[in-house]
Amino acid sequence: MDLKPVFLLIEDNLIDQLVIKQLIKKSLDSDINITNNGREGLEWLYNHQDLNQTLIILLDIQMPIMNGFDFLEEYDKLSDEFKKENQIYVLSSTLDSDEIKKIKENNYVTEFLNKPFPIEDFKKKLHFN
Repeated sequence: MDLKPVFLLIEDNLIDQLVIKQLIKKSLDSDINITNNGREGLEWLYNHQDLNQTLIILLDIQMPIMNGFDFLEEYDKLSDEFKKENQIYVLSSTLDSDEIKKIKENNYVTEFLNKPFPIEDFKKKLHFN
């Protein structure tokens, strides 16, 4: 049973949401769930802990209410069983070397991707196909 992964985009910018949704749909033939900040992203995860397929999270860093770093801290508290099949790709336009270092050192982050969303690079990096 080779299920397609589930995508979750945690992003506050509406234009980025629209562009990334279209790229995922067109390039990977997948739907994507969208939340507007880290808190909404966590609520989505709490409500979908029974997923039996790979979850790919596209996470923005700079967001209101709960940013990407705060999201990663809270994500750490979820069960290891739930987290084992997940992949987190951080999407950011940051040039701050301290932020980039912090992102790359996080155990849950599969990869750091610069905005605008590099769909072709992303497709090559995915670990499910």
